[in-house]
Amino acid sequence: MITTKKELEYYLKQDAIALRQSNKKHPNFFGDEIWKFQIILRKSEYYSNLYRNSKKCYVFHFVWYKLLLHRYSVKLGFSIPINVFGPGLSIAHYGTIVVNSAAKVGKNCRIQEGVNIGATNGSSAAPQIGNNVFIGTGAKIIGDITIADDVAIGANAVVVKSITENGCTYGGVPAKKISSNNSHSNLCPALFE
Repeated sequence: MITTKKELEYYLKQDAIALRQSNKKHPNFFGDEIWKFQIILRKSEYYSNLYRNSKKCYVFHFVWYKLLLHRYSVKLGFSIPINVFGPGLSIAHYGTIVVNSAAKVGKNCRIQEGVNIGATNGSSAAPQIGNNVFIGTGAKIIGDITIADDVAIGANAVVVKSITENGCTYGGVPAKKISSNNSHSNLCPALFE
């Protein structure tokens, strides 16, 4: 959760590295929509947390970034709530991504299009995902489960049970271990320096 300006700068820097945009100061005016979305997401988190902590002078920023986040979410097909992802988020492509607000995802997550991270059967409990996780195209991670660190989840996998082993690859319907390879080859190497 981003509560200080220093944390905001750190999250933005890590996200730029994860998106392989760290060599540029700002997103291009045309293009770089995903990077723009992530900047707005992080600023929405920051100003929302300031506003909640009774700093009413940030009400304009809170409302402005909430509106921008909604606009970009609709434009890109993302339903990603604030305060879910840790630093180093990398959204690979435009397309439907749906994330439950009760979910928590650690640092350095790379997420592809068509992913759903959510609750089930009317429960409010959602997945808790570790650090350095790769989530492939069309993957579904559903229910009150946990995913260990350094896990890669394959394309179209349906994960409904916890993955407790670090550094492995899961795939299939329902998902099962298919390899002992970790997620690092799917993430930006600069995140581990």
